[in-house]
Amino acid sequence: MEHVKCLIIGSGPAGFTAAVYAARADLKPVMYEGMEPGGQLMITTEVENFPGFPVGVQGPELMAQFKEQALRFKTDVRTGMATKVDLHSIPKKVWIDDEKEITADTVIIATGASAKWLGLESEMRLRNLGGGVSACAVCDGFFYRGKEVAIVGAGDTACEEAHYLSKLCAKVYMIVRRDQFRASKAMKHRVENTANIEILYSSETQEVLGDHVVEGALIKNNVTGELREIKIDGFFVAIGHQPNTKIFDGFIDLDEQGYIITKPDSSKTNIDGVFACGDAQDKIYRQAITAAGTGCMAALDAERYLAALGH
Repeated sequence: MEHVKCLIIGSGPAGFTAAVYAARADLKPVMYEGMEPGGQLMITTEVENFPGFPVGVQGPELMAQFKEQALRFKTDVRTGMATKVDLHSIPKKVWIDDEKEITADTVIIATGASAKWLGLESEMRLRNLGGGVSACAVCDGFFYRGKEVAIVGAGDTACEEAHYLSKLCAKVYMIVRRDQFRASKAMKHRVENTANIEILYSSETQEVLGDHVVEGALIKNNVTGELREIKIDGFFVAIGHQPNTKIFDGFIDLDEQGYIITKPDSSKTNIDGVFACGDAQDKIYRQAITAAGTGCMAALDAERYLAALGH
């Protein structure tokens, strides 16, 4: 059994920022990268809104630089996935890949969240090609200034993102599976009263069209069975995110959607010595820069926790 001062679970902007701060504080952090090393930015092509990159940067390149910086300060970055925890024990226990058991004085959870997708072959292929399929309008809407796009979803987030896109794009098709929104009345009225948003009720996407980039979408009306092809340059999916927090259920306080509840103005969870950062605890902003900020908070909170214990 191995014992560490600071164990970081996850390797997106939050995890690597926590690692840089923890390593500089001589906490000798050990990081396990998880199922998606680098997090959601690994499937993001152009990142233009991360400070310090005036001409933009590729998502995987940005994450490579995060990792390089963490390694420079001697973070022990390892391949592996946390599969089980016992956070009530002292020290905390975490199992990696169902085999290796590690004990830790502090645990920083940076497991992120995964966007939900429709699961269409064409959607996944164009997403992986960086061809115009995205789950983040705030991140990628800028690329479609003056163009026509579609967004799938019926909740508050989908409405917010549709309205955001409407200020950039010539036209926004909003594809709603049922005959009504799930969103609040205020958000519903906002999109209904936006001239360049066309709402397609009772509609589902059959296919995203285009070989290398999005050129259109084939939409089916669930009531009439009618098929309609729309010409678009970008396809946004806003049907929710799933926080990667299942293994912490029963130990960490989670909200009804599975996001970790942290104490106000901190990264502290309900368990002393366990801290959470990034998209695993943030369902509002979900940006690389805000994730990095909370990663910093988690490392500082862990350092102060250990100092108070005399470590």
